[in-house]
Amino acid sequence: MTRAEACLVLNMVDHIGPITVRRLSDRFGNPEAILETPERELRTVNGVGREMARAISRWREEIPWEKELEHARAQGLRLICAEDEEYPALLRQIHDPPLVLYVRGRLEDGEKNSLAIVGARHPSHYGQETARRFGFQFANIGMTVVSGLAVGIDSAAHRGCLQAKGRTVAVLGFGFDYLPKADHAKLGEEIVAGGGALVSEFPMGKKPDRQTFPMRNRIASGMSLGTLVVEAGATSGALITANFASEQGRQVFAVPGRIDQPNAIGSHKLIQTGAKLVQCVEDVLEEFEMLLPRGLDRAKGEADAAAPRAAVKLTETERLVFEAVGREETPMDAILSGGALPPSVISATLMVLEMKRLVRQLPGKLYVRLADLA
Repeated sequence: MTRAEACLVLNMVDHIGPITVRRLSDRFGNPEAILETPERELRTVNGVGREMARAISRWREEIPWEKELEHARAQGLRLICAEDEEYPALLRQIHDPPLVLYVRGRLEDGEKNSLAIVGARHPSHYGQETARRFGFQFANIGMTVVSGLAVGIDSAAHRGCLQAKGRTVAVLGFGFDYLPKADHAKLGEEIVAGGGALVSEFPMGKKPDRQTFPMRNRIASGMSLGTLVVEAGATSGALITANFASEQGRQVFAVPGRIDQPNAIGSHKLIQTGAKLVQCVEDVLEEFEMLLPRGLDRAKGEADAAAPRAAVKLTETERLVFEAVGREETPMDAILSGGALPPSVISATLMVLEMKRLVRQLPGKLYVRLADLA
């Protein structure tokens, strides 16, 4: 039995979670060894009672894991566990990472540059458009947008990302058998077709309920560098995602709304308690300067910063904007003065160049070139 198959079996045992499995693994070595351990020994582990120990020890008789595996594969799914390279790197670091992930589509490079965008299921027009715009802009600078495929803010963020031809990942709060019944099943197909992925930790036949969605939320925040809340009421599930992000040591961002808008109560509470107020993409990128892996160490000095970047490939638009940025502080007005490109294109391109570590934005809408091209 492979590691992923052993994790699948344990994931199908009722009332056992990642933390208990970790305790068992610490005692007996690994998931495969847990399944071969006698019931009486399993019960010596903290948190493992009689019923759970019995369920684990009788897995051959009671867990139809082979049928589950065949069913998943028939629907085009892959099962990955925490030791697999494809497993999201940031998710592996949280306190209770999922034992196994059912994946349709592609997870790329451990999804290291992901941002969760979440919010109300019944947003205002302002919230809907804000989520779509942020999804579009973050996709435009090469980040993966993570959300929950729900109506409202989630779907708007996914769609904005797809409009920018970017990658987005939807984390499901149910098993894949229930995807066709979801409000945005067609959107799920578009996400996979666009190079993104659908992800669930639940067995195929798991119905959505009050517990599955909070569990889903911890995955969305856990696989992301930060969580951006766009419109959340006082009891919004988005606040649960934000709380998970905070507990996981990830940055929490919130978009302000109107003070007379009920959907802004939760967002404003987050800002009051420490979430960063976000008005534009640059507000998020300022925090990610330290969170994202940098190709250029700021402490290396001017000589290293000036070294040619022969491996960097630029589009014609990126090259035009890059050449308009000087070694000295360059105002945005000077970059715009050429008139060859619309301001919106120049702004988006500058963000791409920042992500490629070729330019840096300074306070006061000033830009400086960090490197020359070979």
